[in-house]
Amino acid sequence: MTEGVLFALGLTVFAGLATGIGSLLALLTSKTNTKFLSIALGFSAGVMIYVSMIEIFAKANTSLSGALGKELGSWLTVGGFFGGMILIALIDKFIPKQGNPHELKKVEEMSQSSVNGAQDPALLKIGTFTALAIAIHNFPEGIATFTSALQDPALGVAIAIAIAIHNIPEGIAVSVPIYFATGDKKKAFKLSFLSGLSEPVGAIVAYFFLMPFLNDVMFGIIFAAVAGIMVFISLDELLPAAKKYDETHLSIYGLMAGMAVMALSLLLI
Repeated sequence: MTEGVLFALGLTVFAGLATGIGSLLALLTSKTNTKFLSIALGFSAGVMIYVSMIEIFAKANTSLSGALGKELGSWLTVGGFFGGMILIALIDKFIPKQGNPHELKKVEEMSQSSVNGAQDPALLKIGTFTALAIAIHNFPEGIATFTSALQDPALGVAIAIAIAIHNIPEGIAVSVPIYFATGDKKKAFKLSFLSGLSEPVGAIVAYFFLMPFLNDVMFGIIFAAVAGIMVFISLDELLPAAKKYDETHLSIYGLMAGMAVMALSLLLI
């Protein structure tokens, strides 16, 4: 593997294993820090939306138009964008509601829901389903981070940070029900940690199955789809979750900050 490939793979590992940070936050505290989560989720959404619409979509269009001509390239860019949205929407649709990572819970809600958690198999089922759902979600995110980092390392770093932030509450969603179902912090952390490993797995799959075909057209299609996936995640997952935890418009302030930081980084790097 080249240095660029190893760097891209390292970014996906960093982003995926952020679920472990969420798990630690949940297991070491007795109350959810709603202000932190609201700002962080808003920030992540701001980064994702801005970089997708301003940078990734534009790069996809430039790549495809250069290879196929302006008209066909533009149509294929738009098709890839909405194709990415449809892909992640279908993944969502076939995930059972009780395991959907979008159905976020607070630490205190879970503790109240089980007086005798060690004998509550329902919570264990929820945590296990959520771990599986997050693993499925993280797979295309790993491909997105990996291919973006290969094309533009600075862009890959921005995407990896945004995905890592949004993986934090997903780690909470896995570890909390498993802990209150089993009373075992190690097991809760392990499952939460492992659910993030599908992100580097997605990167490895991209390396072995997509790398041989990577040219301007393939990069353009992947980038367009990545933009669609990230916008969908932001609108369907991050912003609703941020508003759920919100108290005083903190999520919108986080959104604006995320966009501003992303804009500045694109101008300066």
